[in-house]
Amino acid sequence: MIRATTVVGIISDTHGLLRHEALVALRDCHLIVHAGDIGTAEVLDGLRTITSVIAIRGNNDKGAWAR
Repeated sequence: MIRATTVVGIISDTHGLLRHEALVALRDCHLIVHAGDIGTAEVLDGLRTITSVIAIRGNNDKGAWAR
């Protein structure tokens, strides 16, 4: 029997800085959840180069991009 698996990556508190090490750690994920305090839209854009992203707005996420 073949079992399908989904790898979900969780990240938070990037505060506008998406480190190379984070991209490497998340590279095999099928879905990424960013759990707040993203900082900039560019962080989400960077994560989307890997796979689909669900983002939760944190208290530091303000402006049009965070709506």
